[in-house]
Amino acid sequence: MRVTFCHMFAVALMSFPCVMMSQQPIAPAGSVMPNVLYGAAYYDEYMPSDLQPDRLDKDVALMKQAGISVVRMGESTWSLWEPSDGQFDYAWMDRIVDAMGKANIKVIMGTPTYSIPVWMWKAHPEMLARPLGGAAVGYGMRQNMNTDDPNYRRYAERLIINLVNHYKANPAVIGWQIDNETGSYGASNPQVFDEFVARLKKKFVTTDALNKAWFLNYWGQDVSDWSEMPTRDNATSTSYKLEWSRFEQDRVTNFLAWQAGLVREHRRPDQFVTQDFASVMRQDVNEPEVAKVLDVVACNPYHGEQDHLDGVYQALQGDYFRSLKRQNYLVTETNAQSRGWDSAGQYPPYDGQLRLDVYTDISSGANMVEYWHWHSIHAGQETYWKGVLSHDLEPNRAYAEVSRIAHELQKIGPQLVNMKIRNDVAILYSADSSNGISFMPYTHGGGGYSASVQQLHNALYKANVGADFVFPSTADFSPYKLLIVPSLYVADDALLKRISEYVRNGGHVLMTFKSGFTNENSAVRWEKAPGPLAEAAGFTYQEFSNLERPLALRGDPFHVGEENRVSQWAEFLQPTTAKPLATYDHPFFGRWPAITENQFGKGTLLYEGTALTDGLQQAIVQHALQVSGIAFDPEAFHSAVRVKRGVNAQGKSLTYLLNYSSNPAQAKYDGPAAHDVLTGKPVLPGQRISIPPWDLVIAESDGKASELPR
Repeated sequence: MRVTFCHMFAVALMSFPCVMMSQQPIAPAGSVMPNVLYGAAYYDEYMPSDLQPDRLDKDVALMKQAGISVVRMGESTWSLWEPSDGQFDYAWMDRIVDAMGKANIKVIMGTPTYSIPVWMWKAHPEMLARPLGGAAVGYGMRQNMNTDDPNYRRYAERLIINLVNHYKANPAVIGWQIDNETGSYGASNPQVFDEFVARLKKKFVTTDALNKAWFLNYWGQDVSDWSEMPTRDNATSTSYKLEWSRFEQDRVTNFLAWQAGLVREHRRPDQFVTQDFASVMRQDVNEPEVAKVLDVVACNPYHGEQDHLDGVYQALQGDYFRSLKRQNYLVTETNAQSRGWDSAGQYPPYDGQLRLDVYTDISSGANMVEYWHWHSIHAGQETYWKGVLSHDLEPNRAYAEVSRIAHELQKIGPQLVNMKIRNDVAILYSADSSNGISFMPYTHGGGGYSASVQQLHNALYKANVGADFVFPSTADFSPYKLLIVPSLYVADDALLKRISEYVRNGGHVLMTFKSGFTNENSAVRWEKAPGPLAEAAGFTYQEFSNLERPLALRGDPFHVGEENRVSQWAEFLQPTTAKPLATYDHPFFGRWPAITENQFGKGTLLYEGTALTDGLQQAIVQHALQVSGIAFDPEAFHSAVRVKRGVNAQGKSLTYLLNYSSNPAQAKYDGPAAHDVLTGKPVLPGQRISIPPWDLVIAESDGKASELPR
């Protein structure tokens, strides 16, 4: 029977509806789901040839029996889609998509552009990405090409258009993943450098303006003509390095915007466009800008296993990627069994950890969780990155737990999907500051910008306080009671003044050292630190020092015992209006405060002039929460149970209590009358609940929430 496109489109819309209510904007495709999608990446093409072609039927039967609802396919094998130049083959994938469709398993198709086929490299060896320094490169690794190369773009465009046109009418294909874990790949090819120089011409217009902004008269490196511009290879200018990192980010954004545009031009309208970010806060990727060209954000939150599963990294990634578009997101890859590009990291999860991890992601706003991958690969670089099925391809312990999760989600998923989260706290993430500090690190023994962000987020997480992320481009911080600002090393005056006005108008800020130190070109300001922040911060300083060894704070002011230590860095803060909260216990450094707090206008700015231990940072964050009027559980830090909250699509509050421990744990439920959606048992306000090891309770309120819980 011939099925029309209009009929298939209608069927697809019934399965994956957009929100189309009068006087409300239409939700982007893929941002709203009828149920939580649950599945894995699937690579039938990697199956040993001795098992082909019958293995597909066995896999689909196992998936259907387990309750798998989605697979991601196609992104890794350009050589099969196009075995030779201009010769396209779809039959190998058509049989897989058809089998999935018959089993009612949805398909996310990937554009296979992150690993070029050997015939392309042979025809165009100049396509490979030239690394900084110009070392020899060869074929063999993925993500080894210059994505701006005109031949690469020509081949990729032809492939994407053919692929999308071929599958746009297939109702099983619900979305497109463009590329895979995209980065800049460190490309510094001559053509890339020419693009960079063109960027500088547009931004600075004259070489004189460039010289002044970048202080290129240092060591006599002034440029008098654009043709004299040196390459990035041996650059020592921090301004040059910063602009190059921004250029790399823009290259990634432009490449993905180009792919997204091609897919949108040829896709079925209800098919979504996504990209699977490799991890949070990559220095060569501007995730907020990339998110603008996507319908829905996806991420790959790999995490610790066994005794190292604590949910902290999944929460960090979830909060970050949920914040990019202020909407729910997808998990396209996460741990199935053990991980590793060799066999040195084989730590399969304990019983219950796969299940707890799925609900960990959902509790952060994930509408889909997929494993990488369905079956373990028998040869190649990722042999030991295990799938749901091990190398014997038989049902196993992981498969049994996956089956339990899938059947559970079939029943309760509609109560969990599309959960909305509202937070009173935001963390300001600055990619420029991350890069700027990496060019001029304050320590060579661990730490740095990313470590500071993670430490601050972890302190909130362990206080059971949710967080969003905001960015230098965020125009308004006022929706939040507390703004946490890790080492804002690179910032223009406008951003610093916006933070100051936020405090003046009643906001509360927790800020860490090195903030306000350089301008937007990574040039140190020629005024007393912290520059435009001085009035809001209530201090200035002229000196700073590395700390050769950790120092205690005098009198243990935050009562943290063994954790009463600071290290790495100390700014010699000279208060003007700020109140010292702690000083160094040292005959020299003791004359300066380590931590200050300043009342400015209607708000406060709490400043850390040094690096804190985890326990001390926890205490400071809790102090900031208290000052900001944000409720938290002071005992949560000592518990293995994490609490996360939101409101579901039915308007009822959800409270997740997740036990990251091999021991039973007790937790107090502080919400309204509810029931556990997993067991149906009632949950009463103030009730002490016993949670088994690596297990959880999901309390859904019996009545509708009056507002989003914070």
